[in-house]
Formats: sequence, C-alpha cells, structure tokens
Amino acid sequence: MLKGNAIIGQSGGPTSVINSSLAGVIEAGSLSTNIREIYGMHYGIEGFMQEMMFDLGKQSPAVIKGLRGTPSSALGSSRHKVKDEDLPRILSVLKKYNIRYFFLIGGNDTMDTINRVEAYCRDQNYELRGIGIPKTVDNDLFGTDHTPGYASAARTNILNVMQAGILARDMQRVDKFVIYQTIGRDAGWLAAATALARKEEDDAPHLIYTPEFDFDRDKFLTDVEKCIKNYGWVSVVCGEGLKYADGTPVSASATKDKFNNIEFGAMGGTSVGINLHRMISEKFGYRGEFQITESLIMSDFVRASQTDLEEAYLCGVEAVKLANRGETGFMVSIDRMSDEPYMIRFGKAPLKEVAIAAKPMPEDYFNEERNNVSEEFLEYVKPLVGDLPEFTRLEKKMVKIK
Repeated sequence: MLKGNAIIGQSGGPTSVINSSLAGVIEAGSLSTNIREIYGMHYGIEGFMQEMMFDLGKQSPAVIKGLRGTPSSALGSSRHKVKDEDLPRILSVLKKYNIRYFFLIGGNDTMDTINRVEAYCRDQNYELRGIGIPKTVDNDLFGTDHTPGYASAARTNILNVMQAGILARDMQRVDKFVIYQTIGRDAGWLAAATALARKEEDDAPHLIYTPEFDFDRDKFLTDVEKCIKNYGWVSVVCGEGLKYADGTPVSASATKDKFNNIEFGAMGGTSVGINLHRMISEKFGYRGEFQITESLIMSDFVRASQTDLEEAYLCGVEAVKLANRGETGFMVSIDRMSDEPYMIRFGKAPLKEVAIAAKPMPEDYFNEERNNVSEEFLEYVKPLVGDLPEFTRLEKKMVKIK
C-alpha cells in the first residue's frame, strides 16, 4: 500500500458545514495505517505553493471535534485558478513533504484543480491519490444527488423568505412587493428551495425565477400584476444568474472572476434584485423592498441542517476510505436511495466529469409557467432541510356594530 503524508484544502466560498468535512478527513486519516502526517493548506492551493500549511495532527481532539460545530472555512480559502506553470511547483511541494494523499473540499473549479494535479503527477510518475470532497451551496455539481452546504443554505433562505413574507404580508399597505435574491450563478437550486416557505396559497414566495429559463420582462410584470390582484401584494424570489434570451445578465453585471465567471456579488455592480425592483416600481408606481443576503446565508451555522452536518462529515470520512482502497481521480458522491424514509449511500464520480460544467435543475422540477416549482422538487428538497417552524396569523374576525 502507498504510504506517505496527506494534505487537505478548502476552496471557493464558505459553508455552514465545510469544516465538518475537514473533521471527517482528519479523524479518518488519523486512523489510517497508510497516512503518516496530515497537513492542511492555509489559503488553499495558493497557500500550498508557498508552503503555508497547518500541522493538523498536532491539533487537540477538542479542536477537531469543535470543527463540526463551526461555520466558514477554518483553513482559509482561495479562488486561485491553477495554471500550467503552477503544476511543477505543486509537484515540488508534494515531493518535499512526501505527500501522497491529496484532498480538496470544493465545487466545480476545485474538482478541476484536483483533476489537473492528479493527472500531472501521473504523467510525471509521482504516485498520488487525489480525491475530491463535494461542497457548494449552489448544489450544481454533477455526479451527486446533492452537495454538502446546500441543505443548510437552503434552510436559511427558506426561513428568511418565510419571515420576510410575514412582514411583507402585514405591511402591504406600505410596501406592495418584496424581492429576495439568492446565490446561484447557473442553477436555481437555492431560489427554488424557498418554495418550502409556503404553507398557504397566499404565503411567500408567490413567484420564483431561476437561471434555467430565459427571463422575460413582460411576462414577469404580468405575473406580478396577477399576484397583487389576487393577494394584495407579491413576494418574488430570484436567482442571481438570471439572463435574457440573448444571454445578457438581468443584473447588467459585466465583471468577471479568475475563472471567467460573471461576478454577481460586491464586485458585480448592480444586481438582479435591484433591477427587478426597478421594473415593478416603474411599471406600477408601487413602493417595495429588495433583500440580498449573499455570503450571510453560506455560513449560517445557527440554522444549519443537521442532515447536512452529518453528511458533510461522512463525505470526509468516505474520501479517506476511497484513498485507502487505492482509488484516485474521483469525487465522493451522495446517492439517494429513497425519499421516505430518506436514505442515501456514498459513491464516487470521476473528477473529469464533475468539473465540466454546472448542473441545472431538471425541467420537471418546475411548474408549466416557469415561475415556481413542482411537487417533484418539493419531495426532493424536504428531507434535506429538516422541520420548519409554524407561524400563526390572526383570524379575520372583524368588529361589527350590532
């Protein structure tokens, strides 16, 4: 069996549960007879090339246990795009520290990084086990039913929309509409999840728009007008990556990151939520609100899903198991066995297939109008987010003069 040291890194955005995966790798790795020392990349692959590493084997058991109850990215993250000229340096550091087990927790771009590093080492006859651990609140990785981080971010968005909807319903004489924008560059998984906030027909959200479909301004305004006529107000949820039929972002953002992805956050200029707000105000003259949470929902541990926390930890454990079996070039996957009762098993997906593109939501997860979700999607997401609170509304028993 291949013996040597292990390295683990965290890449991309934070989540409520990424540190649970880190804890899983550390604890499983410490029990492995093949892994001698466990190191952690400080600031991802970027820090690794500068030999900035934590000695995770010297952390106390209390610290490792505490990671399972801590949000964000304990090792520090990076969005460095690995270039061909980086690969010799990466191999040099791997050799220097006798690192034979290479783990990264992240999304599409992270899986691409592992795939390239593992392939380069193979070409250079350096034996390395490269395993990816899925992480993204966007839930857009191929090869897995869902990704750790998604359920907790979905739960936070659901609770936000649920509570904001109560506020908007009660304040409809002041504000006729509320726009809530979620993360989701290419897929609408997070926006769609907010449909679970709705218990009654007039509950928020009334309308949901995602990047899977072209945005039509006229249809949007017709949908808004219909809801206001029916309910007296309207709650709209939108994914940040909405585009018109010609590919132009509804946000009007033109800024791109190192991976050539459009920036919808702080660097992106305006936003979808603000522009939808403007459309409604200009068309109908109504006053309304827009709410943009960005990274706040990505690492909200207080409202994290317990299912998410447990699965994230077990993904870390499974990554070590795969590496110990001699597997390389794979990402740990979650395969759903049933919805009721909710059951999963862990599998593996080839990195070269995971890294190719984002996974959109299936068409049958939407309604015919493409402005809300279907029952099939609700059945998919319910087991992930856990129980939601029940709120009360006053009965409409008005005062009558006898």
